[in-house]
Amino acid sequence: MNKYIGVVEDDGNIQNIVSAYLQKEGFDITVVNSAEKAMELWKDNPPEMWILDIMLPGMDGYEFCKKVRKESDVPIIIISAKDEEIDKILGLELGGDDYLTKPFSPRELVARVKRLFKRTVAQPADEGGSSSSVQEEIKAGRLLVLKNERRVFWADEEYEVTTKEFDMLLLFAENVNRAFSREELLVKVWGDDYFGSDRAVDDLVKRIRKKIADIPLETVWGYGYRLREEEG
Repeated sequence: MNKYIGVVEDDGNIQNIVSAYLQKEGFDITVVNSAEKAMELWKDNPPEMWILDIMLPGMDGYEFCKKVRKESDVPIIIISAKDEEIDKILGLELGGDDYLTKPFSPRELVARVKRLFKRTVAQPADEGGSSSSVQEEIKAGRLLVLKNERRVFWADEEYEVTTKEFDMLLLFAENVNRAFSREELLVKVWGDDYFGSDRAVDDLVKRIRKKIADIPLETVWGYGYRLREEEG
């Protein structure tokens, strides 16, 4: 079954180009020209990924992204004519998984779509057909990560996390006390073909700290971050 993508874009030319390139690669596409119509699509036939313009009539893309993130971890690629660093950070802070600035190469968009789907694909069942595969648990102090189910617990309370938040928490949980540079985190969490700024790392750490207030996720000044082992 082909992957299903919702494109939220009010520019007809961009709609046609994006649709043509994605359909050529075998994706199923639904295009809407407003966030309000996208909300209807989200309720009736939710896509497996969103390609979302920011500058829309009525509700803007930021608000739509925020609403979707309250309900789902579905991948979101933001596209925008805004090229300011603050706009990119805001888009990622609200839950976007990637950010492309207009004008962009359609081939680059297709590459990012494929990469993001690849990184968010669910863990397959065992080759023998069994669905009762052993759950891999990674425990680091009060942090518990269920790797196969992609679930996160802190102090026995489950937290809803985005794809990137999960990937970063899993990395830290598997490497307690190890300091990672921002560049390392970009490669390990976003992939080695990510084109954005390492400010995305700072923003993701900020989101995790806000969500899990007591987590000992420390800044290594001038370098990066580490998850400190809890005492006792």
